[in-house]
Amino acid sequence: MSSEFCVLLCTTSEEESEQLAKLLVTERLAACVNISGVRSFYRWKGELCADNECLLIIKSAKSKIDRILARIEEVHSYEVPEILVLPIVAGSEQYLEWVERSIRE
Repeated sequence: MSSEFCVLLCTTSEEESEQLAKLLVTERLAACVNISGVRSFYRWKGELCADNECLLIIKSAKSKIDRILARIEEVHSYEVPEILVLPIVAGSEQYLEWVERSIRE
């Protein structure tokens, strides 16, 4: 069962993190979204940048990936939002069953 699920990582501005998390859960694209503060260092348009951001840890099913990517890209304020998808290779069966129930439409 665990191979059906994934974790998506997405950084956002502090201002938009809660809005995006609520949107994904409300639309049943994600079962749960954790928000964690991070300090990011990156190169953008030739400049070294450092910003306080929020990391969204999004739990969902692989079958929802395309819809999640499209939705994030639609509402995200960044020109190039970070969106990474990681497979869940093992996990609590009870938790994964809850994820499945939570995103069922």
